[in-house]
Amino acid sequence: MTHRSGYAVLVGRPNVGKSTLLNRVLGQKLAITSHKPQTTRHRILGILSRPEGQIVFVDTPGIHERGGKAMNQYLNRTAHTALLDVDVVVFVIQALVWTGEDERVLDAIRNAGIPAIAVVNKVDLVTPKEALLPFLETLSSRHPFVDVIPVSARDGDNADALVMSVLSRLPAGEAIFPEDQITDRSERFFAAELLREQLIRRYHRELPYSVTVEIERFEEHDGRYDIGAVIWVERESQRAILLGKGGEAMKQTATAARKAMNSFFQTRVHLEVWIKVKKSWSSDEASLVSLGYTE
Repeated sequence: MTHRSGYAVLVGRPNVGKSTLLNRVLGQKLAITSHKPQTTRHRILGILSRPEGQIVFVDTPGIHERGGKAMNQYLNRTAHTALLDVDVVVFVIQALVWTGEDERVLDAIRNAGIPAIAVVNKVDLVTPKEALLPFLETLSSRHPFVDVIPVSARDGDNADALVMSVLSRLPAGEAIFPEDQITDRSERFFAAELLREQLIRRYHRELPYSVTVEIERFEEHDGRYDIGAVIWVERESQRAILLGKGGEAMKQTATAARKAMNSFFQTRVHLEVWIKVKKSWSSDEASLVSLGYTE
């Protein structure tokens, strides 16, 4: 049996389920998820090792049209850069939906000139199932995809078919990473992401886009992790919203984040959280770099 290994980049517009799909094929949670667009802000490697080969999945922020902030530009740049030096593209779209942003992603795939698999996600929401057929036919006419695979990232339908399709298109070679490694990111990075996930899920629609998390302390003491996190916002009024009356909202958010960290790290976690204001950080390139938004 030929052992194959290589890189497969997950691309698509925001909120089509790229991170949920990554978690599904890996069989464990690696990328944070929410129903809100632009949850993913960083490029994350998810490494799947099997006897027949190793796929290094590259999860990316959604490619989008709106927003001229430095943050929006960073997200688009990160996704486009991820199309360089990979073996196959996994283009994730939502079943029965095609937008201008989907077209923008497809243009980037065409420019990259890399074999692309179209993954039609959220097929579990399609009724009747016959409605999917004309959509798949139209999709196939848009680009010479090497494969078109309907999936449900939420339920796991056809996830293994996607893995086998990707594997078959990787070059023969030894594993790139050790078989027990699942990502290139540090525990400090995931602590920040798990807290940010709770912020995205718990606060109203606009606020999460003005929030970022920085881990100032990550230590191990007596068999537990001692973590100190700073939540950065852009205005004092946002700080007040996060705190809530008597600080109760932030207490609940921090508790939920701590429980998520307990589960993720498989150890006890002590978490302290502070909220600080850095004016217009998401519009300033230097602030983005200082807060870890680098390619």
